[in-house]
Amino acid sequence: MAELKKSDFYFELPPELIAQDPLEDRSSSRLLTLSRQTGKVEHRIFKDILDYICPGDCLVLNNTKVIPARLLGQKADTGAGVEVLLLKRQEKDVWETLVKPGKKCKPGTKLVFGDGSLTAEVLDTLEEGNRLIQFTYEGIWEEVLDKLGEMPLPPYITHKLQDKNRYQTVYAKYEGSAAAPTAGLHFTRELLQQLEEKGVQIAYVTLHVGLGTFRPVKVDNILEHHMHSEYYQISEEAASKINRAKASGGRVICVGTTSCRTVESAADETGLIHAGCDNTEIFIYPGYRFKVLDSLITNFHLPESTLVMLVSALAGRENVLAAYEEAIRERYRFFSFGDAMLIY
Repeated sequence: MAELKKSDFYFELPPELIAQDPLEDRSSSRLLTLSRQTGKVEHRIFKDILDYICPGDCLVLNNTKVIPARLLGQKADTGAGVEVLLLKRQEKDVWETLVKPGKKCKPGTKLVFGDGSLTAEVLDTLEEGNRLIQFTYEGIWEEVLDKLGEMPLPPYITHKLQDKNRYQTVYAKYEGSAAAPTAGLHFTRELLQQLEEKGVQIAYVTLHVGLGTFRPVKVDNILEHHMHSEYYQISEEAASKINRAKASGGRVICVGTTSCRTVESAADETGLIHAGCDNTEIFIYPGYRFKVLDSLITNFHLPESTLVMLVSALAGRENVLAAYEEAIRERYRFFSFGDAMLIY
């Protein structure tokens, strides 16, 4: 296979097409459908997804919940402002974090947040410059975080989010993500109910999305890119729903690249899903053979990102870039709060 270059996945995106705010009605966003076989594109509304999913198909949703992981505080000694992003809980009150400005926060630095109901100490500097921080507070951690933390919106969203829940899916359940599985933001409870009434199986998996999802590919030869690690979990119930759908000729339709990465990581070579939990660093790019996934519901991704490489592995790079060109011509909204795409 010829070397894949990062620039093979570049496209020109007008900045005004980056969606800054979520739509009032989640399921009224636009939907571009792309046939893997023919490259044919159609323009629909998201709630029309009902027309494309059949009885016996299995829809796989990632029920991770975003935590308000962005904390704004001060250094206790100088009062200088700091921003702390919670990345991964290491033990009860010790977190791996991203701190800005990091250089000033050496081990031993003490931090204060809000009215002082939350304080912290930097314990260690990790590789890639992340900091290990221990937090101290009274009461329940989730309540303290809910009061003081902000949603860690992606860097390309500059508007303030009015309602925290709009950066959560309606089925978000298990806390642990620093970013939302955004393809799922288009679903309403009513739409999920209509799919179940139609005879579609719904399987919930969990993958906690890290901020690495926004990390740009810095190497020109994409095979040299090191993928970030993320924790996932698949229950016995979800595994058997997915395996049953496959065995009976139904399609496995993943909602979002995170659900896709979860099922592909948890499958053996024959495509059988095994229940359990693990960390995955799977990097899917053109040439990858999908073991489980048949169709994907996803948003429109950043140029040269690992996510645009993943959708290109499924539908073909030329098909994807042509569909993106059409989406730009038709003024679709891009990225986290943007419109949706179905690859089938």
